[in-house]
Amino acid sequence: MTEQILPQNCASMADVRAGIDQLDRTLVELLALRAGFIDRATELKQVNGWPARIPDRVEDVVAKVKAAAVAADWDDDLAEELWRRLIDWSIAREARVIRENGDVDAS
Repeated sequence: MTEQILPQNCASMADVRAGIDQLDRTLVELLALRAGFIDRATELKQVNGWPARIPDRVEDVVAKVKAAAVAADWDDDLAEELWRRLIDWSIAREARVIRENGDVDAS
């Protein structure tokens, strides 16, 4: 595994850019892993006859992300905005599969 570059260890803009590029790759890998969990959730929702959108779960996820952002001293409003977009994408992905398989009306 590549050693993580930390902001305080950057001596030049090249170091900063390398750190950002490394972090971006890691974020994409983590988001792809998250999508794998969404795909598994879709399978389980179909088996159980559950809809793609479960409003209480959406709000639970957003609340946890906002709390994590506050704990990390990061902008919780931005975290909420990003995660709501991510959640909407995830639900649309689930709904498309559920509709295609005809198991549940995901509207």
